[in-house]
Amino acid sequence: MLRCHTQLQCVRAPLRGAWGEPRGAAVVRCARGGPLRASGIEASAPARAANNAEAKEGPSLAERLRLGSLLEDGLSYKESFIVRCYEVGINKTATVETIANLLQEVGCNHAQSVGFSTDGFATTTTMRKLGLIWVTNRMHIEIYKYPAWGDVVEIETWCQEDGRIGTRRDWILKDLANGEVIGRATSKWVMMNQNTRRLQRVSEEVRDEVFVHCPKTPRLAFPEENNGSLKKIPVLSEPAQYSRLGLVPRRADLDMNQHVNNVTYIGWVLESIPQDIIDTHELQTITLDYRRECQHDDIVDSLTYIEEREEKSMNGSAFAASHKEEQQQFLHCLRFAGSGDEINRGRTVWRKLAR
Repeated sequence: MLRCHTQLQCVRAPLRGAWGEPRGAAVVRCARGGPLRASGIEASAPARAANNAEAKEGPSLAERLRLGSLLEDGLSYKESFIVRCYEVGINKTATVETIANLLQEVGCNHAQSVGFSTDGFATTTTMRKLGLIWVTNRMHIEIYKYPAWGDVVEIETWCQEDGRIGTRRDWILKDLANGEVIGRATSKWVMMNQNTRRLQRVSEEVRDEVFVHCPKTPRLAFPEENNGSLKKIPVLSEPAQYSRLGLVPRRADLDMNQHVNNVTYIGWVLESIPQDIIDTHELQTITLDYRRECQHDDIVDSLTYIEEREEKSMNGSAFAASHKEEQQQFLHCLRFAGSGDEINRGRTVWRKLAR
């Protein structure tokens, strides 16, 4: 069974009728608060009814103050964030957990902006009736430059169909000061019954509610062929070169779906990275495949394995040797301490810090 998590595609308040607009037209909120009409966006009748019912009270105070908005086509969402002092690490730059939390936040706000309910993470009317939730299947994040304390980061996100069993959400991160792309990310989500904890196919009714807000043609944060986000993570065997055993979820690690939030797993993976790598490198890429959900009373072991990098095109040259020293790659496994069952597996790539 796949790992279950909190959905980055969270939920929220009204799209239609929130600013007194005609009920048949989609409304896009601009950055300074005024409505824009989005062409070519039309929800199904059930989705319109649900959105209209929730729109009567108008935008909340949080929505009015938030530095984010749907783009004019209504199919993606941008929001800006200031990096706070408590979101940076020892290098005075944002931690990867901070980045992951911002991705989660902007995904939630996007879903809220198109009218999904605030009662759950990106759940539609049909999903709530059937007790269904979205759970994380895979997360891939690449950071090219970490923002520093006080920097302003602009994040664009969009959601799209991913086969018949789930959805995909992508992000692009920019330094708002100069427009430089500083990171990209992608994720896959599947649907789970909240009561039985079993995965479920996305029904046509749910598809009609969700994918009306998605691009009609594929748009990928990683369009390159054979990009790292698609690379398979192998099953790991003993022994691990590095480990951190007996990790226990804190109460604060649990989310509204009553299991450990996906960002917590990133921290657990990093716990078993050797200290000399932490001292001399910074995380460039992290990929996690989620296979089981973790509850508050579980005990977790974090295992790290050195992954030999492929240097096929370099033929053992001196450049290959120096390049290998600049980057380090590891494979990871989080497992239950008692049964040894795998919770998730991962891969990290680390680049040498500039001194």
